[in-house]
Amino acid sequence: MRKPTFVIVALAASCACPPKQPAPQLAPAVAEPAPPPPPAPPPEPSHDEVLAGQAEKFVADMDGVLRKLFVDASVAEWANETDITDEHEAAAAKANQAQADGITQLIKDARRFDPILDKLDPDTRRQLMLLRFAGQPAPDDPKLSAELAKIAEDMTSIYGKGVCTKVKVKGKDTEQCKIVDDYSKILQDSHRPAELLAAWQTWHDGIGHEEHDLFARYVELANAGARAVGFKDVSEQWRGGYDMSPDAFEADVDRLWTQVKPLYDQLHCYTRRVLNKKYGDKVVPRTGPIPSHLLGNMWAQTWGYLYPDLEPYKGVAAIDVTPVLEKKFPVKPDPVESAKQMVKIGEAFYVSLGMDPLPATFWERSMFVQPPPPRKVVCHASSWDVTYSDDLRIKMCIKPDQEDLFTIHHELGHSYYFQAYYKLPIIYQQGANDGFHEAIGDTIQLSMTPAYLHEKGLLAKVTSDDKATINAQMKVALEKIAFLPFGLMVDKWRWDVFSGKVTPDQYNQHWWDLKLKYQGVAPPIPRSAADFDPGAKYHVAANVPYMRYFLAAVLQFQFHRALCKKAGFTGPLHECSIYGNKEAGAAYQAMLALGASKPWQDALYELTGERDMDASAILEYFAPLQKWLEDQNKGQACGW
Repeated sequence: MRKPTFVIVALAASCACPPKQPAPQLAPAVAEPAPPPPPAPPPEPSHDEVLAGQAEKFVADMDGVLRKLFVDASVAEWANETDITDEHEAAAAKANQAQADGITQLIKDARRFDPILDKLDPDTRRQLMLLRFAGQPAPDDPKLSAELAKIAEDMTSIYGKGVCTKVKVKGKDTEQCKIVDDYSKILQDSHRPAELLAAWQTWHDGIGHEEHDLFARYVELANAGARAVGFKDVSEQWRGGYDMSPDAFEADVDRLWTQVKPLYDQLHCYTRRVLNKKYGDKVVPRTGPIPSHLLGNMWAQTWGYLYPDLEPYKGVAAIDVTPVLEKKFPVKPDPVESAKQMVKIGEAFYVSLGMDPLPATFWERSMFVQPPPPRKVVCHASSWDVTYSDDLRIKMCIKPDQEDLFTIHHELGHSYYFQAYYKLPIIYQQGANDGFHEAIGDTIQLSMTPAYLHEKGLLAKVTSDDKATINAQMKVALEKIAFLPFGLMVDKWRWDVFSGKVTPDQYNQHWWDLKLKYQGVAPPIPRSAADFDPGAKYHVAANVPYMRYFLAAVLQFQFHRALCKKAGFTGPLHECSIYGNKEAGAAYQAMLALGASKPWQDALYELTGERDMDASAILEYFAPLQKWLEDQNKGQACGW
């Protein structure tokens, strides 16, 4: 039953008490804010992220390790090449073995990052990529590694010492050695085929025979080292170091050769005809290859010493600064000071572009001349940053002649490249590709025009007409166009050797097969499998890759064309000199400063606006000469 609600109302109405005050209203309690939830624990880094962090640390640590390996080997090599002794040979072999072993271990350690290379930052990824091509890896077996280093040093020293014979001096047997320069001088100056043959054969037999078995064993051991770090062989390693696949690179150099071969064929045809007229059919046949000992160079790689025979217009605008150099920079009484003064001419060119003078240590530490006996040195010209810290030096046996003046300008190109990038991580302290390094100084040589030589006081006058142009271009072509097929075939031979396509008993025949195919030259006498004529070339004996020189022969003209545009030059390319042009110098310096920190395609674009190597600049430069040669060769059976 429900209770009636009125009862309560009535009671309230009858009450006489004062009205009851309402109870105070209490503010509602404010609830304390809830504490924020604890942060979620960070997600565990993925395996790839952990590996990426390890890769960055690995690369940072790698710089110090590589620096010690490179510097130790460079210091030991400098000592041996400037003073060949048993002690220096042993020290260089030991340092080179340590370098090979260290690089091999680094490459092996870095392979764990291969699965994530595409996920790494660009700098880390590039340094790891370049590490794979940082040097000749060593075989896993320490004994084989030591053997590889010793063989490499032995071959370099055999070449450096030259051909040695026992002679009687005051009744005592004394070893007398002649280096390649001694025999090359005969090839340059003599016009007697028998004398030329004797010089050619003495050098090739004296050096090659000593190196044959050493080189065959070197190939075995070097390939073992390449396989130890993941390459099929040394051929794959060498062809793979160009920011493209090995096969793509090989196709690219073939493309470049196809561009320039027609010009070379015309030069070969004209040269053979002139030599045939000089020596007769029995010495130089009217058709077929040219005997290699008649071209003024031990390897028939450049033909500059034939210029007096091949000069298109006799006596017109003769360019030979040797007599002036001999007068200005005499060998006696102070050959070193005279050589330094020649080097200062080269330095002045680079300084005129806005680059710094060479450091004082360069003049103190370089080897400028061949020291007197009994000290033996490697006279082959080279440029060094011995401690990878702007420790610039050159090693030359400078003579006061035109050839060495041009070589100085070439070698200083290396020096200024070293100087531009020496503050980069050491793996970047190299050319964008190895052809870039060789091309820097060669590009400067193209600016050593008659006008430049006249300005330097080395040429009495400058003649400007069509005949002078053809003569000047012929002189350049005998150095640079004649070189192209040799620059190509040396490493084509080694690629076939290292890949196993060619066996030791085929080494010499394959060498001459390629020289015939590309150069159109032949040995002056029959050669056999017992001969090892490739070993008579320094870069084979010293295991220096050679394709860089072919690339440089192309790139220098591409660089030259770009620099002339930067300088505002609008005339024929062969007349351009960038001497004294700061705008061109700044553009050059910007590319040099990149070192190998970017792919070579990027470095090329930095200077030229182009991403492919292109030989069209060669054809543009030599257009007048090519037309002249084609006219001269009409009716001739060119080719071989």
